[in-house]
Amino acid sequence: MSARSRSRLNGVHPALVAVVEAALARSSVDFMITEGLRTPERQAALVKAGASQTLKSRHLTGHAVDVAALVDGQVRWDWPLYGRIAEAFKAASRELNIPIVWGGDWKSLRDGPHFELDRKSYP
Repeated sequence: MSARSRSRLNGVHPALVAVVEAALARSSVDFMITEGLRTPERQAALVKAGASQTLKSRHLTGHAVDVAALVDGQVRWDWPLYGRIAEAFKAASRELNIPIVWGGDWKSLRDGPHFELDRKSYP
């Protein structure tokens, strides 16, 4: 994991960091962390820009991360890449017994780069 990605995990819940690390080790698609803990100001700006629909994001408490797929060192946003990354996150989640939610499974505003700790286990 790059120093840049590691720094973006500052303030993220240790259970989620463990899942991220395990997912990175097993993912067939390399990825970087683009965002972990957010300030309320950053979240409000994302809502205003239409990039988020809530001021109660799990990013505010360190219970969520966003990733970007890397192919040949370049960030890619192709949807199938995020399904493959999600497979690695879900496998790591099961292995570590740390329930997560993938934004790509949401019914509205599907968010392929988003992973968060399940609220039922990590309120």
